[in-house]
Amino acid sequence: MRKETRNVSSLYVVLGCLFVTCLLISNMIAGKLISVFGVVLPAAVILFPAAYIFGDILTEVYGFKRSRLIIWTGFACNLLMAALFMVVVALPHPDFWRQQNAYQVVLGMTPRVVAASLAGYFLGEFANSVVLSKMKLITRGKWLFSRTIGSTVVGEGIDTAVFITIAFAGTVTVPVLLGMMAAQYLCKVLYEIAATPLTYLAVGWVKKKEAVDTYDRQVKYNPFSLEID
Repeated sequence: MRKETRNVSSLYVVLGCLFVTCLLISNMIAGKLISVFGVVLPAAVILFPAAYIFGDILTEVYGFKRSRLIIWTGFACNLLMAALFMVVVALPHPDFWRQQNAYQVVLGMTPRVVAASLAGYFLGEFANSVVLSKMKLITRGKWLFSRTIGSTVVGEGIDTAVFITIAFAGTVTVPVLLGMMAAQYLCKVLYEIAATPLTYLAVGWVKKKEAVDTYDRQVKYNPFSLEID
């Protein structure tokens, strides 16, 4: 017997696309370094936290199962993008084309960085979604700020620690490694706090538009299931 599932709304699809787009663009611009009040950070910090905000909206409105599907979609798209970048950069080019080095610098992704990005994203995003989902039950749907910030504190913490460790361990000293973690983590958390009013507005609008407010009362937090009904 075929199991019926709820219809997927166009707004859910749009939010999912925005989530994945933020993720992919963040990974493309991560190689650019910027200086913020003397602190050196990857340019991705201006956008990557937005992926977590969209993830918060998806989990808060549609629940863990539906956000899990979008997380896996983002993982697959990120893997495909990284693999294609490495293949395209490695392909031979004509002698008259002089932009190979620039192309390599911007889009060249080493297997180590790809592994770091995928591992950090996978663990961080699922932790973020699970924490928000469970906190919604604990708070009975109140105090949205506690869930969005609390889940970010956990998810971004895991993401940052895993990515920095895998990508840079052994290439820089331990103090520098810890300093990179602390600076990026603090920036991401402050970003989430600053965006809280907009998150409130977005969540309220989406809930009203969709007439949906999901509570994950009997959900198994298995990241490897794609069941959404």
